[in-house]
Amino acid sequence: MIASSKKGQWFELIAPMEWQGITSEQLFSKVWQAPKKLTHLLKMNKEVMINGKPAVWTNPLKMGDRLQIKLFSDVDFGLIPQYMNVNIVYEDEHLLIAEKPPGINTHPNEPGQTNTLANGIAYHLQAKGEFRQVKHIHRLDRDTSGVILFAKHAFIGALLDKMLEERQIKRSYSALVCGKILNKKGTIDAPIGRDRHHPTKRRVSPKGQRAVTHYEVVNVKKNATLIRCSLDTGRTHQIRVHLSHIGHPIVGDKLYGNSPKETRLHLHAVELKFVHPLTFEQIQVTSPIDWD
Repeated sequence: MIASSKKGQWFELIAPMEWQGITSEQLFSKVWQAPKKLTHLLKMNKEVMINGKPAVWTNPLKMGDRLQIKLFSDVDFGLIPQYMNVNIVYEDEHLLIAEKPPGINTHPNEPGQTNTLANGIAYHLQAKGEFRQVKHIHRLDRDTSGVILFAKHAFIGALLDKMLEERQIKRSYSALVCGKILNKKGTIDAPIGRDRHHPTKRRVSPKGQRAVTHYEVVNVKKNATLIRCSLDTGRTHQIRVHLSHIGHPIVGDKLYGNSPKETRLHLHAVELKFVHPLTFEQIQVTSPIDWD
């Protein structure tokens, strides 16, 4: 974990021993793998300082150097802040993790849309006097509940996007499925594409994108099985499509199963785990749920 702090609009880090000898250029391009466009803007605007002076990007860093990056400028939220009772399970200056209840969208799908979790996050930030653009790093289906990661500024958003792409952000889900799964664990590796006959539905298709879901049985009930899932990919409706494909649709899934009596989809994001890309702190949050 790196010593860091927020000072007004600036994020300050004290260079650790591991950065000794690398240049500011290498820090941004190799260590953080920051996008070239964002790095170029920081350079041109002189928004990176070393020991109180504009960074010379080719100079090597020394242990104990004070690195400052201007990350906390006020920007438009990009959507309409709206009060709602949002449960924030983790938050720092750069990111936050919130619990999404079932029955609401993660983010607006069109300008001016409200009643999404992102609207509630924007209100939460506004109430704290933080004017940041709300960016979800991943999403959950409308009827799925659980933890979601949001970035509070563009730089951390870009780093987290890269981590998600490289599977460095681990997500686990709890699902109650129809029937008894006999294998204690398994992997479903089946490509997913659009269903030609339904505008929002997906299906396993040879022409679809590769999708991999791992599952492990937690408890076998009378007519259902409680499982824990993790993903190697993040396709739309992936867990729901895959479990339906193997004959065990999720309880309450009206789109991919047949549970008209159930009031909700029994799918919940229970855990999120990753290393903070700026402070290198190990972040692990859980959101337990009891389907009984």
